[in-house]
Amino acid sequence: MLDVKKIRADFPILSRKVNGQDLVYFDNAATSQTPQQVIDVIVDYYSRLNANIHRGVHKLSQEATDAYEEARIKIQKHFNAAQPYEIILTSGTTESINLIASGYSTILQTGDQLIISALEHHSNIVPWQMLCEKTGAELKVIPMTLEGTLDMQAYENLLSPKTKLVFVNHVSNALGTVNPIEEIITKAHAYGAKVLIDGAQACPHIKPDVQALDVDFYVTSAHKLCGPTGVGMLYGKTELLKALPPYQGGGEMIATVTFEKTTYADLPHKFEAGTPNIAGGIAFGAALDYMNGIGMDAIASYEAELLAYATAELKKIEGIKFFGEAKEKTAVISFNVGVQHPYDLGSILDQMGIAVRTGHHCAQPIMDFFEIPGTVRASFSFYNTFEEIDRLIAGVRKAVQMLQ
Repeated sequence: MLDVKKIRADFPILSRKVNGQDLVYFDNAATSQTPQQVIDVIVDYYSRLNANIHRGVHKLSQEATDAYEEARIKIQKHFNAAQPYEIILTSGTTESINLIASGYSTILQTGDQLIISALEHHSNIVPWQMLCEKTGAELKVIPMTLEGTLDMQAYENLLSPKTKLVFVNHVSNALGTVNPIEEIITKAHAYGAKVLIDGAQACPHIKPDVQALDVDFYVTSAHKLCGPTGVGMLYGKTELLKALPPYQGGGEMIATVTFEKTTYADLPHKFEAGTPNIAGGIAFGAALDYMNGIGMDAIASYEAELLAYATAELKKIEGIKFFGEAKEKTAVISFNVGVQHPYDLGSILDQMGIAVRTGHHCAQPIMDFFEIPGTVRASFSFYNTFEEIDRLIAGVRKAVQMLQ
């Protein structure tokens, strides 16, 4: 059982007031809050270690390099990658996806097919559309159901020898649906296709084992995992990363440079041009330490209780409609009430100190499917409480009353 009161004391922002009310933060799917332990690591870096990494002979540079590479190993172990160099540190999930899309622009040909799902965030749609425009490849879409799940029979029907790449999110950011990625990966591999899984929404709740999944590429962002913004990771199988060209040119990603020819560094530096977000990378490792210290299984269990309670209580509100009612879900609820616009509900809740997300959640195709402009999304984390959910319920009731 989690000691939620003790956990909440680790998060300075949870003690602040918004619009004169104690903050209730239910926008965790957009970004999680950061514990003092991670904030301290960032301050320590700039107070004690600040130096450029990898090429300096002086002590500060060596210490900063050690801290950064130790963080890479923490990330490797958390996701159970076979080697540290299979972890590429990026600015986040979006850059990780674009890195792979850029690499495959030199590999794909006209007539090749890519598959994405109808549940994707825009960052796992637009780069592949751009890739198809460059290469002449064709983009296919796995349709969704009214429950907010993927039509797996339709997926099987889309697969063919022409399928080269499959892209699916592990968890839908808009609906909380947990996708059957093991089945998706296995069936894609039967046709020789490679699979990239967007884990940004899954990783706060689920601890993926990339080797057990046999996934080709897996991407996520630190700021979803109690870490800082501006840093994330790309996992890729060694042989696949070696086959891709560099994403950017510059310092760090080279072995030798002459005006006649440049040779490239080995993994992971081949994909890490320029000075990285050093403090962010170190803090990413610290954030994983923090979450593993609490325990990912304990986090998932407690969040499931929050989800069940919130769902049951929200159901009692007249006119409420849920979007995404899959059996396998993380702690996300998307809903609307009657004819009220989600923006209006969200604005009134904000006046009560309750932070939710409103709109299309960078998932316009999902909203188009349901023929709605957007939803109110309440997303929970292990530092949230049942009492905060009670405030949300009361807030929604009051907002609906005010808008009638």
